[in-house]
Amino acid sequence: MFTTLDIELDGPVATIWMNRPERHNAFDEILIAELTAACVALDGDDDVRVVVLAGRGKSFSAGADLNWMKRAAGNGLDENLDDARRLARMLRTLAELKKPSVARVHGAALGGGMGLAAACDIAVAASDAVFATSEVRFGIIPAAISPYVLRAIGARQATRYFQTGERIAAARARELGLVHEVAAPEELDAAVRSVVDALLDGGPAAQSAAKELIRAVDGQMINETLVEETAHRIAHLRATPEAREGIAAFLEKRRPGWTGG
Repeated sequence: MFTTLDIELDGPVATIWMNRPERHNAFDEILIAELTAACVALDGDDDVRVVVLAGRGKSFSAGADLNWMKRAAGNGLDENLDDARRLARMLRTLAELKKPSVARVHGAALGGGMGLAAACDIAVAASDAVFATSEVRFGIIPAAISPYVLRAIGARQATRYFQTGERIAAARARELGLVHEVAAPEELDAAVRSVVDALLDGGPAAQSAAKELIRAVDGQMINETLVEETAHRIAHLRATPEAREGIAAFLEKRRPGWTGG
């Protein structure tokens, strides 16, 4: 169904492989549209519990395809605005998946590629991966990816890297908070699998609610309104079948039903 993606299903785990290895998985209007569609489809598939985003070939994603950018430079404001909105919509669709998402990063994750890693809930990188918000070196800014990169590394660090376009090694990316785990290249898949296995132990509805909780609470002042909001959220979940099953499984020393146990 897709020309720039491969979708690989392994039980409850779906891996979206960006499949433009000859272009280092740089994205153009086609990849943007297809990745948006793939995320929507997988989010609506109840058999899929975890979504992994990965890249074929030598790189995770080198960001925007320069040929696409060259075409955009010749377009008017309205066309460029439509392009920018489609890119922003793709990133938001990925970031707001109801189910957990994991970025499997190797090689280059530059510009928009870094944005994809930041938009995923969890990022696992090979030790030889390299990141950058390199847009400024092309005379533009990392606008669409900025909400997700800022969420990951904060405004102070973003102020540096948005302006310098410096390359960021995997170890440094972990220090900054962009990456959660770093593994040797030959151990990358095992590291991703370890995170995926941990995710599969969690309740699907609880994980979706946890993502909504973070979006609701992050950056808010701790006051009576926020305390009441969090109380309502946990009270609601305690009464759900998933919570009853999870507590019963713990007390009965068995695995909960959502794990296949």
